Amino acid sequence: MPFKSFTDYLLLEKNYSALTVNAYKTDLESFYEFIKTEYGTNTINKVNYPQIRSWIVSMVENGLSNRSINRKVSALNTYFKFLLKTGDIITNPLAKHKALKTSKKIQVPFSEDEIMTVLNDIDFENDFEGIRNKLIIELFYSTGIRRIELVELKLTSVNLDNKTLKVLGKRNKERIVPLLNSVVQTISKYLISRNKLENIMDVDFLFLTKKGIKIYETLVYRIINEYFSLASSKVKKSPHILRHSFATHLLNQGADLNAVKELLGHSSLAATQVYTHNSIAELKKVHVKAHPRSEK
Repeated sequence: MPFKSFTDYLLLEKNYSALTVNAYKTDLESFYEFIKTEYGTNTINKVNYPQIRSWIVSMVENGLSNRSINRKVSALNTYFKFLLKTGDIITNPLAKHKALKTSKKIQVPFSEDEIMTVLNDIDFENDFEGIRNKLIIELFYSTGIRRIELVELKLTSVNLDNKTLKVLGKRNKERIVPLLNSVVQTISKYLISRNKLENIMDVDFLFLTKKGIKIYETLVYRIINEYFSLASSKVKKSPHILRHSFATHLLNQGADLNAVKELLGHSSLAATQVYTHNSIAELKKVHVKAHPRSEK
């Protein structure tokens, strides 16, 4: 299938993460299989909008959400734009396509009380998994990192002396996030427990399972959902809600919006210039001053 040059373009020129590129490739392969089965064609380059429209209709009939369908169509549109650049097509069949309407999801953050209940009142086992799980929760809430960013953390990402964390975000954009003293202490405790694991397979990664392999996203979700089910009645209990809580609570405590955006690794046209001038020292001051769990 003719996607190798496209995926290379996304990886090398657009600097997309491998995870994002793989998602694009999967969506394109889904469309490729559809047109091959329905229309007997072996090339995406010659498809027309009615054929694409029938693909969209088939996804609707199969129960996919409008949000998921829009993501798949967006991947296809990106591919067509690439083909325009390379001269393989002269018009984009999706040029006039309008995305399906989606309802805006309201993300309700955890309250400070709910988070403090989990961190202070719930007993974490004093074994490898208990120490690891508490660190995962503390790290999400004190840094606002994404779930995939946490999964991909390396041992070398942590600098305990400087109390900072190096995070590789979307499009391989690196950022430095300050660590609270309480989190540094939990990391130190976790590393001692981690070193006692008998068979460590993925030696470079910070977070492991008890079998010594790199932790995975579904396990991280289950950890957050399990512990917060003990303290919160909210329907959604996920790493993303913890990230949302991090930002909300900082802003509620008076943190500067642009500093919070940089801590989160968000891209914003309005804030881009501010991001380039903020130093890690300034972010540390904001972080320590504003975060509810900081030792004031």
